[in-house]
Amino acid sequence: MSAAPTPVQGPVQDLLGIGFGPSNLALAVAVEEHNRRCGDGEQLDASFVERKPSFGWHRGMLIEGTTMQVSFLKDLVTMREPASDFSFLSYLHDRGRLVDFINHKTMFPTRVEYHDYLEWAAGRLDHLVDYGAEVIDVRPVRDGQVFEVLVRHGSGQVTTSFARNIVVAVGLEASVPPGAELGDRVWHNLDLMHRVGELDGTEPRRFTVVGAGQSAAEVTDYLHRTFAESEVCSVFSRYGHTPADDSPFANRIFDPDAVDHFYTSPSGVKQMLMDYHRNTNYSVVDLDLIEQLYARAYQEKVQGKERLRMLNASRVTDVRTTPGGVAVTVEFLPTGERVVLDSDVLVYATGCRPGDPGRILGRTWEECLRDADGQVQVDRDYRVRTTERVGGGVYFQGGTEHTHGLTSSLLSNGAVRAGDIRDSVLRYRNTPRAAPHADYALIADRA
Repeated sequence: MSAAPTPVQGPVQDLLGIGFGPSNLALAVAVEEHNRRCGDGEQLDASFVERKPSFGWHRGMLIEGTTMQVSFLKDLVTMREPASDFSFLSYLHDRGRLVDFINHKTMFPTRVEYHDYLEWAAGRLDHLVDYGAEVIDVRPVRDGQVFEVLVRHGSGQVTTSFARNIVVAVGLEASVPPGAELGDRVWHNLDLMHRVGELDGTEPRRFTVVGAGQSAAEVTDYLHRTFAESEVCSVFSRYGHTPADDSPFANRIFDPDAVDHFYTSPSGVKQMLMDYHRNTNYSVVDLDLIEQLYARAYQEKVQGKERLRMLNASRVTDVRTTPGGVAVTVEFLPTGERVVLDSDVLVYATGCRPGDPGRILGRTWEECLRDADGQVQVDRDYRVRTTERVGGGVYFQGGTEHTHGLTSSLLSNGAVRAGDIRDSVLRYRNTPRAAPHADYALIADRA
């Protein structure tokens, strides 16, 4: 990097987390709980760096009325420590809504409420987080046992921190089709609630939404409800939205034990399990929402005013910006017939992809070992295997689907995953030479 670090020589921390979304927030809670139980000499010295100016989790998709797709019991702590005062139930008690929530008879709070819970927990750990700060390089130093972390702050100043372990949780970023470019009238759903405010109270004539999953259906529903005179065109390549499989047996793919099973499976079995259970999480929609959208579209046909148009078995073949918006060419796949939708706004609800850890880890990224397919090798405790030049620990929260399965970065396993990483850091600290570095280390611990 061209930026020269400010010569600040501080203490060497046990752990530095990069990113402070739900995954590293769960880790911060796990560290806090450990430190409460231990004497001064056994506590973990940890801190976190987050480039956003404050805590936030997909704020652009906090659509009023949308609910979580995971139970509130899969919060930051309950699956690991049910008695924790960082649980969702503790949050409700603190907010004075515990009885009201119980009377609500639901396992799935609204996304707005769950975000408030996360903010509540993050606020209690503010002392561990440096907001408005971005990691620009991570370098192994001191015979590889310590990482030198360069951090650029909002003022432009670059400072240096030292840590024995790095935990990377950079979250997800927008994924758009090849060649697509976002702009004033071409959005990604992650920015929806921010961008809608830019319409300045106008009533767009037409929105076009591209995508087949839950986010696409939620965006379609929201725009149709919010803009009462606008036409909303939903474009997806299937004949209909695929219902999410959230049945009890299928949900076992998110169990902590399922991570153990997946990790030790042969590569062919891993792929089979991913193929079987993609419909629990990817490109699927809650059945209730599918039925609501269908009922609304049908009722509009009855009334003779169709504002909700489901362009199924279709794909976007061309996008061209115009002075008043964007012209979207849509092809009906069975016949090849094409139509141009003159739209005020095009919204890509086409999913997300894991952030690139190489952009953050800098020189340390080159020391991470790869398998035959070029994927990073990761131990069961989420510790990345590195060359002998690196003695410190690099951990990933996310980007490990190829080794750990569907719950690589999902909320479903966040509490347990955070405990796994914390406990691994403690094992290596206490017995650095004899610490487990094998596939079955965590499984043996749980047996």
